[in-house]
Amino acid sequence: MKRICWGIMSIIFLVIFSACASDTQTTSSPSPDDLKNTDWSDIEQKSNETTVRIYMWGGDEGINRYMDEWVAPRLKEQYDLNLERVAMDTPEQLKKLRNEKKANQTKGNMDIIWINGENFKNAKENDLLFGPFSNQLPNVQEFVDNEALDVTYDFGTKVDGFEAPWGKVQFVFQYDESKVENPPKTYSELMRWVKENPGKFTYPDPTDFTGNAFLRQVFYESVGDVQKILDKGYDEQFASDNSQMMWDYLSEIEPYLWREGQTYPNDLNELDRLYSEGEVWMTMGYNEARAEKFIDNGIFPETTKSFILESGSIGNTHFLAIPFNSPNKQGAMVAINFLLSPNAQLAKLDSTYWGDNIALDPGALSQEDKEKLSKIDRGDSVLPAETLKKYMKPEIHAEYVTWLKENWVNEVVQTK
Repeated sequence: MKRICWGIMSIIFLVIFSACASDTQTTSSPSPDDLKNTDWSDIEQKSNETTVRIYMWGGDEGINRYMDEWVAPRLKEQYDLNLERVAMDTPEQLKKLRNEKKANQTKGNMDIIWINGENFKNAKENDLLFGPFSNQLPNVQEFVDNEALDVTYDFGTKVDGFEAPWGKVQFVFQYDESKVENPPKTYSELMRWVKENPGKFTYPDPTDFTGNAFLRQVFYESVGDVQKILDKGYDEQFASDNSQMMWDYLSEIEPYLWREGQTYPNDLNELDRLYSEGEVWMTMGYNEARAEKFIDNGIFPETTKSFILESGSIGNTHFLAIPFNSPNKQGAMVAINFLLSPNAQLAKLDSTYWGDNIALDPGALSQEDKEKLSKIDRGDSVLPAETLKKYMKPEIHAEYVTWLKENWVNEVVQTK
């Protein structure tokens, strides 16, 4: 009887051991080195009949329709890959990832996360991301300008292949061409225009995101080369040593601003209202296509156009990353590569869905795709993609936002 019981227990032990071994095998996740040494065709094959979960902000109907109605069916048709879109709050998901990292939880729920800026910095510094992976994607190799600063840096943090660029927005000025025949091309010309047209230009208080972006661009001009700022990271002494031209410039134009610079619009909404009512002849914003909806709704005049200064305009690139414990890293890579294909990027650019600018280098596209790009009507107020790319500059370390806001009060406001 004891022999029979021992035999049964042995069988049960072997079954449990085999199940555990099998579970370990199925949940084991490839390392970056494993995938680096894997042919792309094999990565695609291993992703067949799997599911990829992409966690992203879900507050825009057009973006959601693009993912659900355009992307998902094509991923299924071309790669037999199922895409599930999950709406998320990014800081909360990063907190969850940190807890999983501490608990050594090697299999999570997220395969792709939409990310940039401070969230990427925190994720990278806490080893919450899988990679480097992006340089292995065929569409990154072929169509992305991997030397561009807005691709190699994300708000001053080196990307190092831990995320792939998905789309871009860019800071532009809007103006009424019925009142402004030749918009300025340089900061010197802008100063001259402001002095020649007193009261017709202003910028939001730098506590506002747009007002601060305007200051950051003048800061770039003051330093002379944004690469110097990127190389330094956040450095208060460096900022102080290289900002005098900026403060002098802002102080010199102040008496010629709206209401003689005695007050500033609180935010972009107020500046847009001043522009729509004709009190000022220029506005600005962090989206090269932002004026179109205002024109369509009769808020901005139909004669509204855009311009950027030749010294550059700040671009904000948003990215896709893979969490360290993604259960389907191969599928994630295939899905991200597809999202960076010319077809997917051009569909994303179409205002039918999203209207988000492409992350690809327009010059790297085929002639056929260049023609498709030129035929996409983003509106008469939107500058050509080639022009935007030519003058795009990356964001710098986020702590400069606070530094500029605080020092603007001391250097400009309180010196009146």
